[in-house]
Amino acid sequence: MNKSLRRLSFPYLLWILIFTVVPLLLVAFFALTAYDSNGSLYFTLDGFKNVFGGDTVAFSFLGLSVQLPLYINVFIRSLLIAIVCTLLCLLLGYPAAWIMAKMEIEHRRGSNILLFLLVMPMWMNALLRTYAWLALLEPKGIVNNFLGLFGLGPVQFLYNDFGIGLGMVYNYLPFMVLPIYSVLVKISPSLLEAAADLGADPRRVMLKVVLPMSRPGILSGINMVLMPAMTTFLIPDLLGGGRYLLIGNAIERQYMVSRDYTTGSALSIVLLIFVLLSMQIVARNTDPDADEGGLVA
Repeated sequence: MNKSLRRLSFPYLLWILIFTVVPLLLVAFFALTAYDSNGSLYFTLDGFKNVFGGDTVAFSFLGLSVQLPLYINVFIRSLLIAIVCTLLCLLLGYPAAWIMAKMEIEHRRGSNILLFLLVMPMWMNALLRTYAWLALLEPKGIVNNFLGLFGLGPVQFLYNDFGIGLGMVYNYLPFMVLPIYSVLVKISPSLLEAAADLGADPRRVMLKVVLPMSRPGILSGINMVLMPAMTTFLIPDLLGGGRYLLIGNAIERQYMVSRDYTTGSALSIVLLIFVLLSMQIVARNTDPDADEGGLVA
């Protein structure tokens, strides 16, 4: 039996080796090597020195201003924008997930339609979805033309924090809703009825029963939104007009513009370490033996 399982797992191990392990080793190789003027390869830590050192720029937050290395500044700015995007996705996504789950638990019509409408945009290419917002929000776009009917505008929706935040929330909201929905839909109606019979009002049922039981889905959704929002480069390039340098844009420019593979790979390694630490934090706060919501009655 063990031999048969090993044979079945071989294609998956081969896939992981070719498309995960080997690319990571190549990135680590480029991060620790460079070519001199004679074309000779040599070991170096210049990539990491450029990430944690080099020119400093001012970083301002809540009225405080400090001088930080350029890429540390970019990293922190990317993290803050990703955190705001994740919180907005959570605030918008949790009620949507609860509404769909409650409709499914109570066997009401419409939950499948709502789920389909949520997932349908994900079938389109991310580039097309983002370009659609350009057509909607540009100064002579559909939204500004509509506002012009009431004597308002034109409003500058693009090339600022609002445009980037809107694009991120739109693209990553399903990644918050779906994990939470998958947990909420498993909550047994008998648990909610028992809480109500014991005197809990709807608010206390939500705070004391539903929210704690949906914690695994919330953590999973946060992890699935925070990382892509932090590493994206397409949305800032299009909706930010290329004026916003986030960590994803910094890595892309090192590879595609500067051709500095050493610094670009060092940035990728630092970002990968942060992603792994974030995943470890989520794993530690998720009880693998917990019954995520119970069974639907």
